[in-house]
Amino acid sequence: MTLKDKLEGYFIDLNVQYDQKENNLWVITDEERSLQNVLVSIDDQIVTITVSVMDVPANSNEKFYEKLLMLNATDMIHGAYGIEGKSIVLVDTLEGGTLDIEELQASLDSIGLALTQHYKILEGYRK
Repeated sequence: MTLKDKLEGYFIDLNVQYDQKENNLWVITDEERSLQNVLVSIDDQIVTITVSVMDVPANSNEKFYEKLLMLNATDMIHGAYGIEGKSIVLVDTLEGGTLDIEELQASLDSIGLALTQHYKILEGYRK
């Protein structure tokens, strides 16, 4: 079984709402899990889960980046905040060769929880 087939099977088993956009790229939109426009991609044997959280604030300062680093260190079970272009993103990477359904579910749950819990914390930095 290919990693692509395994991943799609896990989506089905987890009852995750997904849409395949390209050969190795899916978009998850699952309001029950607080997941909207979450990108899941495969590159070689690495599964990457990414979601854009907000634009990098024009008036971003040391306090903003300190807050993101603190959340990474103290409040993230899977994944971390990062910058991709002009966006603040949550990203997690999983090893495809050893990926199991519980690991994928834990990653998606962690990202959904972070999006929900951190919204108020980051709200003050939004434009």
